Amino acid sequence: MAHKELVRTIIGVIGNVISFGMFVSPTPTFVNIWKAKSVQHFKPDPYLATILNCAMWVFYGLPIVKKDSILVSTINGVGLVIEAIFVTLFVIHSNWQKRRKIFIFLAGEAAILAIVIVVALTALHGSKRSLFVGVLCTILNIGMYLSPLTVMGRVIKTKSVKYMPFWLSLANFVNGAVWFSYAFLRFDPWLVIPNGLGTVGGLIQLILYATYYGSTNWDEDGDENGKAKEVQLSSEA
Repeated sequence: MAHKELVRTIIGVIGNVISFGMFVSPTPTFVNIWKAKSVQHFKPDPYLATILNCAMWVFYGLPIVKKDSILVSTINGVGLVIEAIFVTLFVIHSNWQKRRKIFIFLAGEAAILAIVIVVALTALHGSKRSLFVGVLCTILNIGMYLSPLTVMGRVIKTKSVKYMPFWLSLANFVNGAVWFSYAFLRFDPWLVIPNGLGTVGGLIQLILYATYYGSTNWDEDGDENGKAKEVQLSSEA
């Protein structure tokens, strides 16, 4: 048992490192926004959604909800800070109309999170509490993992992977696989289900990448992992 817990902890630490890489992957886009002093054609929707997702997983990983899952809280806490920085850059470089939408969205997320916390801590106890929060986290996580479906559809339609950067697809696959393994060692369905789907989704992206790489015209959009990533982020919004 002790050996199993050690392996689980090591996998969790590796998962934290990989997840951190995923959280910071949009950095080139935000460097571009900072330099241009404009959000251009980019939208904040994916980052606003990730804020709520991270906040919910931070709560889920706390001992008062789910014991022995603090690594889930730590990485999502880091992700929450990173996404908040990204959204702040959007607010700074957007016009008032866009800022207003961002503020309304954030207020709605804060209200949802507050309601979940109050209900979980006052009306639910033990396994019922972790079940309630876990189901909500799973729904949010599945939604995030399904977001690249539009991009994959475009890849098939255009027979081009210029909208689906390889390293981001690989990170999705590895991240899902690592966290699936972490959750499976001490079976946690609310981590197993979304990360299992994430692993499959990442694998499909890699297969599509290998299939359509040869037919992709990289010159049209320039840099393979720069421009393509920006287009993907815009199309996901």
